[in-house]
Parts: sequence; structure tokens; C-alpha cells
Amino acid sequence: MARALTPDELRRCAIARSLFKPVTLPAAIRRLGFVQADPMRAPARAQDLILFQRVRDYRAGDLERRYERLGIEEDAFVNYGFMRREMLALLHPRTPRNAWDAATTERAREVLAFVQERGEVHPREVGEAFAHHGRVAGYWGGELNASTRLLEHMHHHGWLRVRRREAGTRVYEAMIHVEQDESPSARRARAEALVDAIVALYAPIPSPSLGYLVTLLRYGAPHLSVETRAVVKAARERYGHAVVDGVTWFWPPDENPASRRYQPGEGVRLLAPFDPVVWDRRRFEMLWGWAYRFEAYVPAPQRTMGHYALPVLWGEQMVGWANLRMERGQLRHQLGFVATRPRDAGFRRALDEELARFEVFLAQEN
Repeated sequence: MARALTPDELRRCAIARSLFKPVTLPAAIRRLGFVQADPMRAPARAQDLILFQRVRDYRAGDLERRYERLGIEEDAFVNYGFMRREMLALLHPRTPRNAWDAATTERAREVLAFVQERGEVHPREVGEAFAHHGRVAGYWGGELNASTRLLEHMHHHGWLRVRRREAGTRVYEAMIHVEQDESPSARRARAEALVDAIVALYAPIPSPSLGYLVTLLRYGAPHLSVETRAVVKAARERYGHAVVDGVTWFWPPDENPASRRYQPGEGVRLLAPFDPVVWDRRRFEMLWGWAYRFEAYVPAPQRTMGHYALPVLWGEQMVGWANLRMERGQLRHQLGFVATRPRDAGFRRALDEELARFEVFLAQEN
């Protein structure tokens, strides 16, 4: 009978399998499968912060600068982000949960013809050509051209793809999808591949978190919701698993969380709020014993950690959080700790090294 897994082994596996030895940018994207994106830059965008910890000599903005040459796509998975191009065949043709009405469909066809005629378009061009579409409320306040919102919806519906970005703004081109096999077995195979990608990115993953992430697939693959739920129900037959402290955990079937190869580094890492190591707040609290919160949208007086707190990983312990900002070309930081600040001189040296790495990483953005 195999011995029981320990929480310590789960924690080491969670860190070491995700924070692998830095590789090239294409290799890191292949290994992760999906990199969550977020437009907020504090001190850098989430996708850059995630890749910084896994790519050799990475600089903020490298993903955007190299996007066209990487063979990747921006699209919806469990969240919005960047993925290997072959994943599109698992997500499209997407049948959105809310269908367009006839008027919206007609406007989308007009915009698509405009895009096809030009090859690629900036939202500004579409806004000027279709000013008669009017304006709509923005997601975070204010207003934007209705045509800009329509472009975003056309992208989600699979009519357009992101060709590249200009100063952070998506430039679109028309998208062509290959015809899919819609037989029950083919749909099930696509659903299995999508759930496999979730498990590979976030393992070891507790059962409740796996269920939650699969519900988030309603964003990227709403048309496969029945099939993905069925995969979760059969998770014990498909994935490696064990019960630890009354909770079932899952991981890819060819891995062993107890393997001695999972040895976290000894340095300090400042992780993005959406980094795979810390994304699952339930798992975070189970592995480290305290609740990390993302407070960017919490009113300032109610924040306990800060606007964009980065979890501080030292070895295999999450000792606190850091808020970073560039001020007149200098990196400033504020730290908070779960208990007391580590007194070990090694922590101070490792933190200084990580902050120095951040200054180089951010230099091109500022």
C-alpha cells in the first residue's frame, strides 16, 4: 500500500512544478499552456510578471513585442490570456451563451467586411468608420465606441483574432476556423484536453478548485459545458489523486507529487496575483495557512495588503506580500508579513536580489 501524501509534499510540488528553471519564452508558454492576462500595470502587467519568473532575461513587454513571432493566440480559456495556437481548435467554433440579436449580427457582418477588406484594423479605424454605432458604457466607467465593444465580442465569438498589439491596444484580423467533428466522442475528447490543460497548469489541485475552474470554462468553451462536467465527474479515473486531510487532490497521471525532484528554490520570489502558484486562493490557504487577497478593486481605506500586493515566496514559505512602484526611475517597495519579518540574513540578501532583478525587468517599461 502506497504511503499517504503529506501537505508538505503537496506544497513543494505546487511550487517546484510551476516555478521551473527559467527557459526561453516559447518554451515557457508551451510548458504553461496558458498565461492569464490583465491590463493593470502595477508595477507590470500580470502576463509579464508571470513570465518574468519563468523566462531567461525576460523584460516587461517582451510578450507583446514578440507576439506575432511566437505562434500564440489571445483568447478566452478559464480567463482571458495567451495560449498555444493549437488550443483554439479546442475552444472554437464557440457558441456563446448569449446570442446576438439580428441588428447586432448585421453590424458585426459590416465590421467583418471592413476588416477583411483592409487585412487588419486598429479599433480607432473601426470607430471612425462606424461612428454611427454610437457609444456604450465602459467596463470600468466612462464610455467607449460601440464598435470597439463589438470588436471585442467578435473576437470572443471567433470572427476575429488578435494580430498584434500597438501600445497595448489590440489590432485585429479576420479569423478562419477549420470545420470541427461534432460527434459525441470528438466533443468529449476536446473537453478532456481542456480539463487536462487546467490540471497541468494548476496541479496539485484540490477537488473543489477543479470543479470551480471547470465552471469558468463557460467563458472559453460554453458549448462544451456538459462534456467538461462529465470529465470532472470521472476525474478519479483520469488523473492521479490522493486524499490529504480529508480533501481529494488531483494531478497529471504521469506525475508523483512525492517525488524528490520537486525541490523549491531557496531565493525570494515576488509573484503576480494571478500566478499559477497563487491563483487558487482556496489552495493558497490550505498550503500556507493564511488568506491572500487581491485588493485592487477594494476601496483604499478597506485594504489590508495594498492595491496590488505580490505574494512573497521565500523557499517554500509564503511569508507576506509586497507592493512595488517605480518612482523617478527607482523601484520603491513596501512589505507586509504574515507574522514577523524573517530575521535570517539570507532573507534580506535574497529579497535584495529579487528587487534588483525587478529593476532590470521593469527598466524598458519606464
